[in-house]
Amino acid sequence: MPHIALVTLVVRDYDEALSFYTGSLGFELVEDTDRGDGSRWVVVRPRGTRGTGLLLARAGDDRQRASVGAQTGGRVGFFLHTEDFAGDHARMRAAGVRFLEEPRHEAYGSVAVFEDLYGNRWDLLQPA
Repeated sequence: MPHIALVTLVVRDYDEALSFYTGSLGFELVEDTDRGDGSRWVVVRPRGTRGTGLLLARAGDDRQRASVGAQTGGRVGFFLHTEDFAGDHARMRAAGVRFLEEPRHEAYGSVAVFEDLYGNRWDLLQPA
């Protein structure tokens, strides 16, 4: 098995999630297919990559709605690698992405924690 293809991220609304991930983070829309039952198959991934994508899945019941923004228990659950930390950090801030800390330069690379529109925590990381 060469790689993980998709990771599901439970969202409140398809269109607001698409706006954030494609607009604020600069991801590309890979697929947006109406499934005929009111749900959609919506996949995004970092622009220019062929790797793992996010399946944006609208919460369908109370249990799923309660998990929106808390899928990893408040921990950083997603790691977005970059080759231009300063440029991507500046672009994301200008697009309204909420960073929870100033950039840090650690032995393993440059990193800053940010939240998506629901409060899920991400690392923006340029490995050393």
